[in-house]
Amino acid sequence: MSTLFRDARLADGRTCDVRVEAGTITDVGDANDDADRVVDADERLLLPGAIDAHVHFREPGHSQKETWRTGSRSAAAGGVTTVVDQPNTTPPTVTGDAFDEKLSLAADSHVDYGVNGGVTPDWDPDSLFDRPLFALGEVFLADSTGDMGIDADLFAEAVERAAEADVVVTVHAEDADLFDETARERDAGGVGRDADADVWSQYRSAEAEAAAVERAVEVGAATDASIHIAHTSTPEGVDAAVAGGATCEVTPHHLFLSREDATELGTYGRMNPPLRSEERRAALWQRLVDGDVDIVATDHAPHTVEEKENGLWDAPSGVPGVETMLPLLLERARRGDIAYERVRDVTATNVAELFDLPEKGRIAEGYDADLVLVDPEDEREIRGDDLHSKCGWTPFEGMTGVFPSLTLVGGEVVYDGEEIVGEPSGANVRR
Repeated sequence: MSTLFRDARLADGRTCDVRVEAGTITDVGDANDDADRVVDADERLLLPGAIDAHVHFREPGHSQKETWRTGSRSAAAGGVTTVVDQPNTTPPTVTGDAFDEKLSLAADSHVDYGVNGGVTPDWDPDSLFDRPLFALGEVFLADSTGDMGIDADLFAEAVERAAEADVVVTVHAEDADLFDETARERDAGGVGRDADADVWSQYRSAEAEAAAVERAVEVGAATDASIHIAHTSTPEGVDAAVAGGATCEVTPHHLFLSREDATELGTYGRMNPPLRSEERRAALWQRLVDGDVDIVATDHAPHTVEEKENGLWDAPSGVPGVETMLPLLLERARRGDIAYERVRDVTATNVAELFDLPEKGRIAEGYDADLVLVDPEDEREIRGDDLHSKCGWTPFEGMTGVFPSLTLVGGEVVYDGEEIVGEPSGANVRR
């Protein structure tokens, strides 16, 4: 089926017609011919589908939190047409067999996808690099708080192997040696929303991030590897990445939330890295606007309400975000705080370039017809009950976002502004 978007406004301000055939953009300009389906864009904004390079869809092992079907539905409703899943599932994606298992589950996705491999002391690089790997993803450098943590020697070995395979290394950069252990003594001991959630930010210090970024880029430089810093939460972390020649991402929760929100969020605001001061949040936003930040990725990490209601030191870290990333950024663009072109670049164009997706991330002839149509004036309140993630809550409750009127993956409508359309048909971007 061919589709023609008439009078669509692109991020650069041009108004033009965009024609799609057989899943590919075939013409961008002034199309006078008919199509099987004509969408009157009426100068609404047409963007390339967002590529979220950092999600945790929880399968295998934790389907009570999220599944590929529910997570991808959430992505489509938020204008995300490609996702990249991280390796810390159960079992972790550190062997070829584990990779194949996750890939079989990903066939239940409504959007296109990639799968990252990871590193633990039990990893099998020979079988892992033999797969269509998206990246060596969320390698936990000096992070002692999870099963994926590795020491400096193994990190260096992994980076060297990744460089040989020409694979990007996505690093979770926090130096656990710099965590403030005295913060535990300051914890009020509350549970759920009664916890002193700001203690978590005090515990996982900003200094721990910058130090780990510096170490990661040093190892990368020694092996000529491509280092990408995940969920950079501080301006110091961004500056260290830029100075070291690495790329970096920031998350919506670090852009739109700060320690000033900790009391209201309680344990629902616990994530790694944690929320930072309002001053640091504002500086991080400015670096995004100025171009120092390469991409925005969500670190979509849903947990059930029951899990999040545990005490601060027992509740799991992470928040959902794949459905609200683009709407939050578009709302800020609507206000004039950031250019639409910049939103397009950090959510699509730059991501495709960074992770070698030559047919995605642009509205141009020959590119995949992954498209999002939005009315910038049609903003609405974000409510967890309205979102599609299985977890049913959001840290952005009550904020305003601009949501898609239409989301297409490969030229086919997957979200019509109200409902998910069709059965899962997402494809592996590394096939």
